[in-house]
Parts: sequence; C-alpha cells; structure tokens
Amino acid sequence: MKFTLIQTPSEFDALAGDWNALLAESITDAPFLRHEYLRVWWQTRGGGEWPRAELAVVTASDDGRLTGIAPLFFTENRDGQPALMLLGSIEISDYLDVIARPGDLPAFIDGLLDFLAQPGLGLWRRAEPRSGLIEEPVGALSKPWRALDWYNIPEISPTLPVLKAEAEKRGLAFTEERVYHAPYIPLPGNFEVYLAAIDKKQRHEIRRKMRRLAEYGEPVRWYIVEDGSVLDAEVDALFRLMEQDPAKAAFLTEAMRTQIRATVHAAFRAGWLQLSFLEVGGEKAAANLNFDYDNRIWGYNSGVGHRFMELSPGWVLLGNLLQWANEHMRSEYDFMRGNEAYKYRFGAADRFVVRVKIAQ
Repeated sequence: MKFTLIQTPSEFDALAGDWNALLAESITDAPFLRHEYLRVWWQTRGGGEWPRAELAVVTASDDGRLTGIAPLFFTENRDGQPALMLLGSIEISDYLDVIARPGDLPAFIDGLLDFLAQPGLGLWRRAEPRSGLIEEPVGALSKPWRALDWYNIPEISPTLPVLKAEAEKRGLAFTEERVYHAPYIPLPGNFEVYLAAIDKKQRHEIRRKMRRLAEYGEPVRWYIVEDGSVLDAEVDALFRLMEQDPAKAAFLTEAMRTQIRATVHAAFRAGWLQLSFLEVGGEKAAANLNFDYDNRIWGYNSGVGHRFMELSPGWVLLGNLLQWANEHMRSEYDFMRGNEAYKYRFGAADRFVVRVKIAQ
C-alpha cells in the first residue's frame, strides 16, 4: 500500500467522491464519517472544540485504488499530549472509525502504524487562503505525536482487535475504555409489533400521550422538512426550542450554531437529513434533528417548547417518528450517545462506544 499524508483543505476536498465510495463499503458506515460532514466539522473545528489543530488525514492506495483512510488531525489532547485524533472528535460526532473494507483492514492498520512511526514525519503548518470559516491551522503544533487518541469507536468495530494486536506487536501501550452508552431500538417494520415488544407500562404511556395530543382542542400536526428554501428558518426554529433547555443554551455558542447549520445543509444536499417538528395550534412545540442514513434513523439532537411540556410533545414526536421509521422499513432507531432514561422507556438496548489510546 502507498500511504499519503493530506494536510490542506484543498487536498481534503479532492477526496470527496472516492472517500464516500469507500465509506459505503467500509467496516463502519456512519454519517459522521461522510466527507461532507467531516468537511463542515473541520471548517469550524467541531464548533470550536479544537481551535489549535492541524489536518493530518492519511490515505492508503493499492495500484491506484483507494484502500483506506485514517481521518486524523493533530492537536494537544485532553491529557496535554501531542496526539493524532480522529476528525469529528469528541463532543458532536457520535461514531468514528478508520475507513477501510473488511478485507483491507489488517494490512491498512499495519501499514498505517508503520507510516506514522517514520522519523521526522513532521506535521508542519501549511496555511492556505481563508475561504469561509476557519481554513488554515491556528497556531503551530508541529512536533512529533506522542499518542493516538481515538474516541467514539463502536465497541463492535473490527478496528479494535486489529489495532490492539498491531500496537502490542510494536511494543506500544494500548488502552481501551468504554466512554458512552449508545442505545438503539431494532425495528420490526410494524409499529404495533414494536410497541408490543416493550414494557407494558411504557407501551400504554406512549399510546396515552399520543392519543391525548391527537384529541387536543387545537390543531396538531407533525412533519419532516422537505423544502430546502425554508431550511434556514427551520434551523432557527430548532435553535429556539433547544435553547429553552439551559444546558443546550450554553452548548449553542455562535461557533456551534454555525456548525449545526452547516451540517444540516450538508446532510440535506446529500439526502440524509431528517429534521422534524411537532406543532400545536400552529406553534412549534418539539423538534428532532435526525439523520436518515444507511436504512437507519440516527437521533442527533432535539428541542422542546416549555409552554407545551404538560402535553409531552417530545415523546409524541418521537412516537410518530418511530411509527414512520417502522412504516418505511428502517432497520433501527439509533439514539446514539447518552443513557437518558427516556431512551430505555422506548425499548432501547445498550451498545457502547470506546476510547482507544496508543502511546509511544
């Protein structure tokens, strides 16, 4: 395999088509690994999470065929070490991984660790003219990496045992720890069958809340946004609902609003956005920002209008989305990171994502 270090946004952009084609055949195919998602993430450095960072994507090819991508960047990690981390880390990208076909993965990881260990690899600063948001590296972090620090890898990813074996073969320290719950609901393709499989008390509670709002005295409707011309207005409405939660209001910095808005537009253009609202009397009462990708619904964020809390609009919108997902034969509803109680009340089972660290 031939390995190449990609350090400029223009080189990164040129990979888009081949990147997404490889991802579709990769060991982990998630929206957070799509080129359009990570391009937006890099423009804002994760909504401001990593203001000092250098792009360090590594690609591998064999006879001109792209066989692997390590979507990396260079920064000082939370432990204060110069580290190579996965693009998308840590807070707003629920699932990350390397990108490789199953059959190519062992050779890719083997070659990647050798490539990264080269003396004088040098993640030097290569600035380009600004274009839009943050385009050139901020600061100078041009010193040798001391750790691979990879968050949010699915616990079932085949990357983990391969990475561990290759690290141990080289005498490198390898650690793996669970960092987040990632509950999901497998969907049978029938809403009533789904309801019948969950706890009886919770089943009755979901039905009761959906029925109560349907019989409410004011007009009630829910919808999925399909018109791109109103997308910015709908994102503004999402923000207004989110910021009624103090924790989410603090989360919604200007940089994070820019990140989310750009992600929504990128997902809409690529065809995998599911932004939905519940309205009561013409007023937005709840919103869900999801991704409809790879035959799954990926629940990303949500907001609820506090004026309507007694009507449980968040539960009702989620119930409608689960009914829609069953009717449209989606295989699962992935709540992604977080172990909030409501996810399990809707019948979610646990999965986990891990942090892997390899130190020299």
